[in-house]
Amino acid sequence: MRTNNSKVKNVIISVYFILIVFAILLATVFSAFSHLTSNPLLTFFIVVFGFIALFFIVHTISRYFEYDSDGMKVIIINRGLLLSDYFNYREHLLEFEKERLVNFKFINYIIYKRLVLYIKDAHGHQKKESFNVTLVARKKRKYIRQSLSKMVKSNLKTNKSL
Repeated sequence: MRTNNSKVKNVIISVYFILIVFAILLATVFSAFSHLTSNPLLTFFIVVFGFIALFFIVHTISRYFEYDSDGMKVIIINRGLLLSDYFNYREHLLEFEKERLVNFKFINYIIYKRLVLYIKDAHGHQKKESFNVTLVARKKRKYIRQSLSKMVKSNLKTNKSL
């Protein structure tokens, strides 16, 4: 099964555009925030840090996700959305054989969703890998869950028969 969230890229670009317009608007209407504090410098820093926090949250959440379980190996890729066409920044690539998957879980925070995989390495130790799946549609996460569940069940049957 192959799936990704490439259609979300345009939405994230729009969100960044809205953030930039919002920053310009805040810069021009800065005097409207004078009621926060009597010190204009403190008001400026409150507004700037609020904008930076909002920008950082959007930057953290906006990740490209690709899942491919066709064939003997599973390939999962997480990378940044905006400049990933030109250079691979924030890239996290995992490629493993289906027999090495021990367990998985989806963790749902308020504004952030994560896929955690537990994989056996060559020495028999479990390795934990996590991926950002916040912008993956619920239906696609359901398909990924079904695919991974099928692998885990198959691996449990194989281990019991040995």
